[in-house]
Amino acid sequence: MTNTTTPSTALTTELADLLSTLATHRGFLRYTAQGLTDEQAAATPTASALSVAGLIKHVRAVEESWMRFAVGGAELMESVPADWENGFRMLPGETLEGLLADYEETARKTEEIVVGLDLDKAHPLPVAPWFEPGAVRTVRRVLLHVIAETSQHAGHADIIRESLDGQKTMG
Repeated sequence: MTNTTTPSTALTTELADLLSTLATHRGFLRYTAQGLTDEQAAATPTASALSVAGLIKHVRAVEESWMRFAVGGAELMESVPADWENGFRMLPGETLEGLLADYEETARKTEEIVVGLDLDKAHPLPVAPWFEPGAVRTVRRVLLHVIAETSQHAGHADIIRESLDGQKTMG
């Protein structure tokens, strides 16, 4: 975890734990990409259409979206349209190195953002079929969701990597 605090901004134990956990799961996801070529990173060797690079791209977009929500609620979250079709694919002109650099920049920005937020601040969720009408989420729950999303997709990436060349993140 990068320390983004200044002497006048101390992390609470809870926030430090949340950011450390997120950093750990980001590390698992990045590890799955270690040593892959762009072609391998874009490959879909399992029954799904997922690739290591596509998962990194998706997790980054989700994290950025939820950070917009944490700062300004549903309106800010929805201010950047989601590219559902291409959000899980490495497109022509994209490289694994570039996607990883973008992901690292997102991680840095997330840490800067949440240090300045109250974990108890809540916003109503956007209207979507997967959200209960009228439900709200706190910044704390947003961070927990980003951790869960990152962890789940790190597991997906690990299976894909193992299918490519036998490498495993753990074990």
